[in-house]
Amino acid sequence: MGLPWQSSDVELDLQRSVQAVLRELSAQAPALQSNRGMWRWSLHKKVERDPGKSPALVRILLRELEKAESEDARHIIIPLLHTLMYVLTKATGITEELHRRTYAFCTRLLTLPAPYCTIALDCAIRLKTETAVPGTLYQRLVIAEQNLTSELYPYRESALLLEIEAAQGQQTPEACMRHVVSHALQAALGEACHAGALQRKLLASSRPALERYFHAVVTAVEQMAREPSPSREGHLERLEEIYCSLLGPAATARERCGGDPLQDRPLSVPLPSPRITFHLWTDEEQLWKELVLFLRPQTQLRLSADLEALDLQGLLPDWELARASMLSTDSGIERDLPLGADELLTPGSPEAERAGLQRKGGIKKRVWPADIVMPSSWDGPPGLHRRTGRPSGDGELLPGVSRLHTARVLVLGDDRMLGRLARAYRNLRKQETQRFCLTPRLSLQLYYIPLLAPETSAASRHSELGELAAFLGRMDPWYESIVNTLCPTIHKLAEMPLSLDTSQTVDPFILDAITYYVRMGTQPIYFQIYTVKIFSGDLSQDPAEDIFLTELKVKIQDSKFPKDSFSPRRRGVAEGPGAELSICYQKALLSHRTREVTVSLRATGLVLKTLPASDTEVSGPTHCAPTAAPDTDHTCLKVSVTEIVKTSNLAGRSFSVVTNTFRTAHIQIQSQDRRLLTLSLDKDSCRTYKDVVRFEVAPCPEPCSGTHKSKVLGLSSHRQEMERNKAKAKPLLMPINTFSGIVQ
Repeated sequence: MGLPWQSSDVELDLQRSVQAVLRELSAQAPALQSNRGMWRWSLHKKVERDPGKSPALVRILLRELEKAESEDARHIIIPLLHTLMYVLTKATGITEELHRRTYAFCTRLLTLPAPYCTIALDCAIRLKTETAVPGTLYQRLVIAEQNLTSELYPYRESALLLEIEAAQGQQTPEACMRHVVSHALQAALGEACHAGALQRKLLASSRPALERYFHAVVTAVEQMAREPSPSREGHLERLEEIYCSLLGPAATARERCGGDPLQDRPLSVPLPSPRITFHLWTDEEQLWKELVLFLRPQTQLRLSADLEALDLQGLLPDWELARASMLSTDSGIERDLPLGADELLTPGSPEAERAGLQRKGGIKKRVWPADIVMPSSWDGPPGLHRRTGRPSGDGELLPGVSRLHTARVLVLGDDRMLGRLARAYRNLRKQETQRFCLTPRLSLQLYYIPLLAPETSAASRHSELGELAAFLGRMDPWYESIVNTLCPTIHKLAEMPLSLDTSQTVDPFILDAITYYVRMGTQPIYFQIYTVKIFSGDLSQDPAEDIFLTELKVKIQDSKFPKDSFSPRRRGVAEGPGAELSICYQKALLSHRTREVTVSLRATGLVLKTLPASDTEVSGPTHCAPTAAPDTDHTCLKVSVTEIVKTSNLAGRSFSVVTNTFRTAHIQIQSQDRRLLTLSLDKDSCRTYKDVVRFEVAPCPEPCSGTHKSKVLGLSSHRQEMERNKAKAKPLLMPINTFSGIVQ
């Protein structure tokens, strides 16, 4: 124990750091904006360097949370709660009283609307186990992220970072096992655990002995955590036995009698960084390939360039396992079938005569529960994400098939990169309707880190290529503070000269911020994907289909298509700037009724945007919380048309430019005066369509396989038709994880 003045100095220093984080969330001062994200990182580093400060930091964060609750300062509740949970996961020596105060605070938040109640419920469930069995959260996180073998906790997590070239040093399995054992014993025994002697013993242990200690600790923690009413005292007794067997009774007694109090202070047990694999995105099918490789055993990695030839041993499509009938290749008469050793009958017996004319059951029908359907989301059914010792979104979608794996896909780039991600995500969902091999076993989580060009990074919030990042920052202030501030730091790192020391190739601040985002960003914001059907001026070509996520821009080409081509020029149309366009769209009404509008106008271009430009335009149904999926007719595009208005006066004829804006979910646009159009999707020059005369835009439907579902479930024809219509009407939403989702 430190002196009183030392304890007060520690709390004062931590209090100043916490206040800096709060000022960062509340103020818009330029001095604070330049260091956004750094205050949280320095706060956690202070506790990592001196674990004895953890209880003091927990008390300070609890006081600030209770103050925010009483003053109804909701904008700081979620950031402080995430910070508190991160400290509780890594810390040792937290008293039961502090755990119970935190749990009580989370239960009070359940009366607030989403996302507060959603995050509070997730924290309360984890805290209930951590209070009775200290060290559970740390142990489960390390086992899942580092792929350590454990029968009692077989869950695995992997982070795939796309669109970056880097390398990362990984912790060895032996080091991770030592961290798990040391953290569990220090968390349970507290001051009775002599950390110095324990660390020396673990470092001197051989690999087989270390594995025995590791499995003994994991078994003790998991078995107690799975008890209906876990006992903290019973958990303490079991870990005391492991502690004594590890150090030995004599060594333990010597440490108690003559141990150096300075050496026996709690040692810092680092939380290893997750295993992150870095990939430069070169192939549209790469996402599906990497997920398959993640699920396959490491000894069977054989990846074919042809997806149809990809060896999926152990990942057979589940509809083959769940088919309603099996085709027989024999006659079906028992006397024609080979008999087993236990089925031999005596010739001439009555049983043999009856068996000669009986038919074997040709159809073996497997009965499945009526609620087993093709899942519409990688995250399982809509509702609150509950953690009960497993990664969120897991469970059994099919009997006997457990979702033991979580793939966290991080994408670095701008809006163009997100457009490519949307295409890959749509293709992945389409492949799953045919194979259905990844969805039952894998929980897919998508994360986004904006990385803009250096010349626009300073104004990334207003950059044309960073609209989605700016939207996420407006919706989630903690995302703005932690993630959107990484772009300048990454550029500074890229400009630094290469170091001869290759042991550390990733900046610790960047790696820590990415790790924090991956671990604590569990609340998705859903974005509607739109499909566009494109008709060219050449009638011999079939219409092309593509999708976009953020923007579709239309420009008027100078060239014209021939008179005998797709659409003849209308008589009476005067020449002038722009092109004569026919626009047919369904107007978005508050009553959600369908109202078709058709207009003809001359325009120089138009832009279709999916994201609202400001907070006042944000509507709940467009980008909603995970508790419910929006209906198709609620989704709106913002269409801005640059119209040319002709005016005539005594001086002659003149043209003026007017921008008209309206909202719609479905729109068709056709050129009327032989002018060709150029379409640009998601601001990507590689996704440009020229010589277009007409195109149609609508929400992209969820890929479905009605025939497959009917075979699996054995539904009636009427039910099959209802299921197909329901599946067609459901829009395809792509989730991107944030810390809080949309904060209203």
